[in-house]
Order: sequence, then C-alpha cells, then structure tokens
Amino acid sequence: MASPDQPTAPYLDAVVAYGFRGSTRFHVPGHKAGNAADLGVRTAFGWQTHRLDIPQDIHGVDLGPSPTPYERAEQLAAEAYGAARSWFLTNGATQGNHALCLALAPLNAPVVVQRNAHASVVDGLVLSGGLPTWVAPEYEPVLGMAHGVTPDAVRAALEATPDARAVFIVSPTYYGMAADVAGCAEVAHAAGVPLVVDQSWGPHLGFHEELPAGALELGADAMLTSVHKIAGSLTQSALLHVSDSGRVDPEAVARTLRLVRSTSPSSLLMASLDGARRQLVLHGEALLSGTIAASRRTCAAIDEIPGCRVVGDEQIGRPGVAGRDPLRIVIDVRGTGATGYEMAAALRSNFDTQVELATQATIVLVLGIDEPPRELERFIHDLTWIAKRMERPGETEEVTLATGTFENEVVVAPREAFLGVSEVVAVDDAVGRVSAEAIAGYPPGIPVLLPGERITDDVIAYLRSLKAVGARLHGASDPAFETIHVLVQ
Repeated sequence: MASPDQPTAPYLDAVVAYGFRGSTRFHVPGHKAGNAADLGVRTAFGWQTHRLDIPQDIHGVDLGPSPTPYERAEQLAAEAYGAARSWFLTNGATQGNHALCLALAPLNAPVVVQRNAHASVVDGLVLSGGLPTWVAPEYEPVLGMAHGVTPDAVRAALEATPDARAVFIVSPTYYGMAADVAGCAEVAHAAGVPLVVDQSWGPHLGFHEELPAGALELGADAMLTSVHKIAGSLTQSALLHVSDSGRVDPEAVARTLRLVRSTSPSSLLMASLDGARRQLVLHGEALLSGTIAASRRTCAAIDEIPGCRVVGDEQIGRPGVAGRDPLRIVIDVRGTGATGYEMAAALRSNFDTQVELATQATIVLVLGIDEPPRELERFIHDLTWIAKRMERPGETEEVTLATGTFENEVVVAPREAFLGVSEVVAVDDAVGRVSAEAIAGYPPGIPVLLPGERITDDVIAYLRSLKAVGARLHGASDPAFETIHVLVQ
C-alpha cells in the first residue's frame, strides 16, 4: 500500500502555487514569467510553461522549514522505489552515472564495469580516474543483440580485480532484456563490494507483477532510472536511488552530485518527475496492465505478418536474460529479405512512423506507461503494408562478431587516454596505436574500442563491416570512420 502522502506532489504543487500567484519577480530567468520572452517562443511553449520556469532558492519551494516541498518530493520518490535516499536529476541518468563514478571509482580505484555500459559511465571514469576491468555481456550473434552480464562473468571479473570498489552493470538492456540482478548482487556482495545497476530503461519495473522486479528489490545498492524514457516525465529528467544496505554512502553520492549538477536546475523537469512518480505509484499498475495487454495483442499480430517475428519471452533463460520487459517490442525482420534499417526508413518515409532503434536484423519499439492502443493498431497496418512491398527472396545476412574483439589490450586508463595528448590519424595508420575515443556499433551496442585500448586490424575490419551495412558508429569522432583520435606516446 502507498503511504498517505503518495497522492500528493509537493514540489509540483509548490511550483504551481508560486507560478500563478502573481509574485513580482526580480530574479532570474530573464524572460520574467514569459513577459520578456520572444513571441514565437512564448506562443509555442505557452504562458503557463514560462510562469512555472522558476529558479532554485525560492521560499516555499526549496527554501524554508525542512522538509521543504523539494525535499519531501525526493523523499516520496525514495519511498516509491524502496530506496533509502533518492535524488532528482535534470541532466538525465548521465548525471547520476558521473556522480556514482566519482563517488565509487575515484582516482586509481579499480572497479568492474559492464563493457556495454552507457557512454556516460565511460565518461564518468574519465572524470573520476577510476580503473575499469571490463566485463563482456552475453551476445546473441544471429540478431546482433547484446544481453546482460551473468553472475559468473561478474565473479571472474572480480577475481581478476581483487581490490575492486564496485560493480557497475546494466539491466534492462536497450532490447528490454533483464539480467540476473539478484545473482550479480550476491556475487558482488560476497566480494564485499556494492552493485550499481543502470536501470535507465526500466523506471517502471517493480510497479506491476508481470514486469521484472526493480534492481533495489533484487539486492542492488544503487540504481538509476530514466523516468522520461517510459514513465512520463520530461526528457532529460531521471532519478538516482541508493538502498539502505550501507554499501553506498548517500552523503558521498550527494557530495559528488553537487559537483556535476547545474546551479540552475530546471523546475519544469523536476516538477514532471514529481508528477510522474505520483502517477506511477497511484495508477501505474492500471496503466501498465492496459499497455501490457496492448503489447501482447500487437506482438501476436506482428507474428502473423509474413517475414516478421517478435523476439519475445523465448529469450528468457538464455545467458544474460532473466526476464523481459513487454514495453519493448523487438521485431526480427530478416524474413522479409530487407534489413531493419530499410524497414525503418520505409516506415518513416511512407507513414511518418518513427521507431526507437533499427539494426541489421531488427527494429525496436519503445512503449510508454500508457501507450495508446490506437497507435499500436495503426503500426500493425503500417508494418504489414511495408513488409508486403519490401519482401524479397532470402534473408538478410548476419553481422557476425569475432569472439576476441571485446578482449582488447588495455594500455592506459580511460582518463589518461581521453585527457592525454592525442592526434587524428587515418584509420589505416592507427593499427597498434592506443585509442583516445570510445566507438560502439549498433548493433550490437557493445563498444568495440574504449579509451586506452590498443587498436588492431580486427577491430578496424569489424567497425568497417558495421559501417558497410548501415550501422551507426556511436561515439566515433569521424562518423565516416576515415580518421580516429589516438594517444600520442
């Protein structure tokens, strides 16, 4: 049962009260409740938005007797997620990853990190100076999908890193597959270190019995949730949670958060977090029930489309997959003879239907907490129409991956490689040099190169093969992959 205060949204209510009571504002922002805003901006965003765009340090909002409405809102978020303490983030989960790296992986501190962690974790290690031991996720080569890490892989990485300070993993993945978080937590705790889970893609997990449980419930010591991705807050808003296990010091995290946060956090983003938390607690189960049912109907209809197949619950039990989020619909389109890139482009150009992700073999849909069934019904029509016209003999070729690609020689720490003196060289001249950048291809989303790793012929050949089939090289300074930044040694 939710506490009696969960139906309230104290920060949202306080911002609204201040925004519309007619205060004379001799403080920032300079648009002065919209009065000084450009007419085009004011018309597009509306007066109400400008009136609610207020700075921090307003009495009755985040100043005054404790707990202030702002403090109470964070307390309610912690209660909702079963955390000892939670923080509103206005620079997305990226901000939380930076803060956690600074708190748990300080200068020269060894940590174990899932290799396909979000780019912000790599950036956080550049900022903190932590020394990662990379642990590879499980890989499904036919579809080019990266799954979660296994407890055995975490155990092996910890054995190779006896002084590790923490373990950082991702669950669920971009494809909605949940890792064995409980097993990873058990392994990490047996080694005496905390487990941090980037649950950015699962802010709704734990709020419905047909969804995987949330990471804190499964034993994680810290967790990130990008509320905006699924649960209805504004883009760039997220939450950081720390459990009551005592393995992660909330004050240490609060200290590093102050280092990476803006002194002008958006009241709009934070108010949307407060409202999204309230909706998730009060109505999340009902809304999710409708969306899960609509997702299942959609998946059944997609399976009837020639050449298309939903990648579903049959994945559960594979290495790195302990559960699946039905709010992610992964469609294998290889049977049409077209690539996922081609299918996504056709959907976009013919129906203005935008998918979250396209790969060589798949297209991926992300549903929201209250996905309109009509949109899904229309998508079934759109995909049927496209598949019928795109279908050609045969299937698309697999993008295969050599096993050793993810076991590059680590020469220097990410911080040293990224912040050291670098130069731009032709890709063919980079063999044997140390990478100063991180490059990951989608699919499978696992970094092929990370700052501080040795560049090899195999790495270059694989990245070129991805580029040739239309994959996106995330993080590459040169999207054409003709040049690369390398460390000057």
